[in-house]
Amino acid sequence: MTPREVVIVGYGMAGARLADEIRRRDPIAERVRLTVLGAELHAAYNRVLLSAVVAGGMSAESVRLHDDEWAQRHNIDLRLGVDVERIDREKRCVELADGSAVAYDALVLATGANPWIPPVEGLEAGPGVVAFRSLDDCAKILDAARFGAPVAVLGGGLLGLEAARGLAGRGNQVTVVHPLGHVMERQLDPAAGHVLARQLTDMGVTFKFGATAARYLPGDGLKLDDGTLVPADLVVVAAGVRAETRLAVDAGLDVDMGILVDDVLRTSDGRIHALGDCARHPGAPAGLIQPAWEQAEVLADVLTGTNAAARYRGTTAVTRLKARGIDLAALGETQLEASDNGAEVLTFNDPTGGRYGKLVVRENRVIGAILLGLPDAAATITQFHDRGTPLPEDRLAVLLGRALPSGSTPAASPADLPAAAVICRCNNVTKGRLIEAWKAGATDTPALARATRATTGCGGCTDTVGGIANWLAAQ
Repeated sequence: MTPREVVIVGYGMAGARLADEIRRRDPIAERVRLTVLGAELHAAYNRVLLSAVVAGGMSAESVRLHDDEWAQRHNIDLRLGVDVERIDREKRCVELADGSAVAYDALVLATGANPWIPPVEGLEAGPGVVAFRSLDDCAKILDAARFGAPVAVLGGGLLGLEAARGLAGRGNQVTVVHPLGHVMERQLDPAAGHVLARQLTDMGVTFKFGATAARYLPGDGLKLDDGTLVPADLVVVAAGVRAETRLAVDAGLDVDMGILVDDVLRTSDGRIHALGDCARHPGAPAGLIQPAWEQAEVLADVLTGTNAAARYRGTTAVTRLKARGIDLAALGETQLEASDNGAEVLTFNDPTGGRYGKLVVRENRVIGAILLGLPDAAATITQFHDRGTPLPEDRLAVLLGRALPSGSTPAASPADLPAAAVICRCNNVTKGRLIEAWKAGATDTPALARATRATTGCGGCTDTVGGIANWLAAQ
């Protein structure tokens, strides 16, 4: 059997995960001959942990997803620092900037997304401005942000707050400029946003709400639309991203705020697929990595022919803020109130203690939740939500993490967890995959993390991965 020529354009988290999933199904390249084209000069890395790099808690090396021998070990033609100029659909090849071309039987676009720079005078061309998106951006931020120097962060969304917390942890004077009335408005309601902002304020972050940047003055800072000046030696832009669709548009593929894909991640050209941030599927939440992981599994099944019935039906993702000292999870329909479509809503608000909980229920099932400073509740409610388990009558016990789904028992040890239990939501690593990696020779916590790409630097995953390592060692 002649292997199919599969080319992946993009060696970020989505492209790297797809390559891994393909080789898990086809380890000796019997079905798929794989070429991966990456624009960056270094190996794929965990973008989720960039704030930890900025904070100084992790090195650039420690967030890499692959080592230097990964491609050779897995029979992958990996090319770094490659610019793809265009797709020739008629000849079925991608043309590179150096004049060469790579032929494909199936092409996958994993080109990700680019930072959006607001149209502010002096911002795009000015020195001292860095968009927070890549590992190279982290290096620029660390070079520019001297300890104690004032820094302005444009954007109070997930990425902006992670950058702000990391820089504040390094001793910088950080001001977050956000045009709306509370942070993380896509995931949080106003009450939760205010509690989170108060918690970050206690950690050294200042906020300017309801304000936008009017002009950037290099050496001075940001002048806002209300006339005030935010002193800043550095401006970090985290104002949102836009799907990278240039290749798709030039090739005549259907694009609408992303490359349109169906349930097998196929574009309007049946030989071309897309996944991750550059793709648009009606069931995929934007800006989160979990949909890309699930899409990679489906697409690997499709491209290797291992499961003809594989379909991507959408993702109900849990959003977590990766910031030291903060435990925040948001899932499902977080913006609903009690009067909305028969929803039952229970809230718990403790601003002084940095805690806020919101439970949204319909037909006795969890359809949304916000859990800030309530880690036990986050674990419990995620189980109720994922399993669709009916809630007990004591809703307060659920909100405080004191009730478990029917048939569950408290996971006093890793032995109590099923193999399908997700240990690391950052990278969708299950207990079963950790056990497989242990049997293959990864016999301590760092080795397990490397082998499975389980995150051990974001706070929530560390103790559980370590607990499973200790449990396996005792067997």
